Amino acid sequence: MRSNSSEATAVSGVAPTRVAVDVRRFPWVRRFATDYTYDFRAVAPFFAGDPAEFRAWSEAIGRTQAHPRRPADIAAIIAAQQARRGAPDAARAAARLLSNPQTVAILTGQQAGLFGGPLFTLLKALTALKLAAHVTREHHVPAVAVFWIDAEDHDWNEVRSCTVLDEALEAKTLSLPSRAGDDPTPVAAIELDTAVVTALDELERTLGATEFRSEILAGLRRAYAPGVSMTDAFGTWLEHVLGPRGLIVYDSSDRNAKPLASRIFARELAAPGETARRAAQAGTDLVARGYHSQVQSQADTLALFHLGRGRRPIRAQGPDLLIGDERVTKAQLEREARERPDGLSPNVLLRPVVQDTVFPTACYVAGPNELAYLGQLRGVYQHFGVPMPLVYPRASATLLDSGAMRFLARYGVPLEGLQPQDDSALNALLAAQIPATVEAAFSAASRTVDAQMGHVIDAIPVIDPTLEQTARTTLGRMQNDLHTLHNKMINAAKRRDETLRRQFASTRARAFPGGDAQERAIGFVSFLNQYGPSLLERLDAELPLDLGRHWVISI
Repeated sequence: MRSNSSEATAVSGVAPTRVAVDVRRFPWVRRFATDYTYDFRAVAPFFAGDPAEFRAWSEAIGRTQAHPRRPADIAAIIAAQQARRGAPDAARAAARLLSNPQTVAILTGQQAGLFGGPLFTLLKALTALKLAAHVTREHHVPAVAVFWIDAEDHDWNEVRSCTVLDEALEAKTLSLPSRAGDDPTPVAAIELDTAVVTALDELERTLGATEFRSEILAGLRRAYAPGVSMTDAFGTWLEHVLGPRGLIVYDSSDRNAKPLASRIFARELAAPGETARRAAQAGTDLVARGYHSQVQSQADTLALFHLGRGRRPIRAQGPDLLIGDERVTKAQLEREARERPDGLSPNVLLRPVVQDTVFPTACYVAGPNELAYLGQLRGVYQHFGVPMPLVYPRASATLLDSGAMRFLARYGVPLEGLQPQDDSALNALLAAQIPATVEAAFSAASRTVDAQMGHVIDAIPVIDPTLEQTARTTLGRMQNDLHTLHNKMINAAKRRDETLRRQFASTRARAFPGGDAQERAIGFVSFLNQYGPSLLERLDAELPLDLGRHWVISI
């Protein structure tokens, strides 16, 4: 689904509702990600197929349908999760399709972020939903979208905060209390307490007063309540928002699902370090081709954690294994993998293999960093005998109001020009508003001063050689005076056009709060509050599946 469409432009003074930006224009996007879209042959050895090709999809669907799994079991496990969270009917109907061996899944996932996490979490889920509908329509197989909550992650600081824009477009971060920096407790095991009520009260005070705020906060208060686990709160909220569109939310910490992956755990224990070795070899190959290695692993580290007392890493030491500092035999853990697999958890290298063992994954929707580390895993998939799915970059977008869109269209400001947090782009914009005749006059004056004073500097040594340096100093003062006058003119233009300055500042605050890309910095709850149900409707209609594009969308 690679597009050759051109960027939208304003017509007859009317701002566009959607503008495409080639991601190669963004200096913060690494070449690996742009080559994946625009030169797939360069990265093809690291992946299972080009997601822009129809044939690659057909082959991926065939591979995952042929791989033995336990569809009835996973359907039942998800049904129980959905019942616990009170999932919408559309989500439950989609989950029932997983009992059909011909059903394929479009997976994506993220940690259980506070109040739903950043905008890109919503964009990931919407991309998966749109791809599932595309597969059903184009390949005539049942397809569902599954959001895998990385519930056993133990980095509390990654999930305990949510940033929103207040009425003044200031970014405000709301947080739950921190925990000990070395606390290995998985997020799924952390229950919310009254601190979440305080955070919700602060969110209510921070969000702008809109017709949607009360309903949004009611939904959040039902999900994020004292006594509820962080994972269940996140899952309930995501189901509330996207469950009516058929999104299946999966809590990966579910003990009942661990037997589905016990074979993978046992194989990892039988060959300690093999997963890390294969990923490291792929990383070396990537670096040799001029890319970067996203994941670095120690050779003695297994791609598993143990969940006995928190989430502790497992390392090989001679013939035995270490769980943290506790020595156990390999036979002990292999037996545990077969008999009590709920005590084990995959790390970042093994999680994709586990998820594609549990689900009939035809495609995974990935963010840029995930795309990079998945490029190190093709050999790992082969080692475990699990078909590697296609990888599809998630949709990328910046959401602006119509006023900001008109500003960008009228003045031709490139989106990436708003990212620096200095006045360089603003000064360039203001300078462009100065009549060309004025700039031409300054340029002519500068050239004339340089030329005429050059003659003086050449001639004056005939009278007195010691005056040459004085003449050069005089030229420097004249050039400086012209430069100062030019700056004063620009400053006068700034004072004259405060509206332009406000428009620039407002658009930049929306697109790059604090210099960070909006989709990574701002929680999607902020946009739900601003736009209400039309947010999802517009994104469904206006967010194409085109690869290699970032979309600026007016809601």
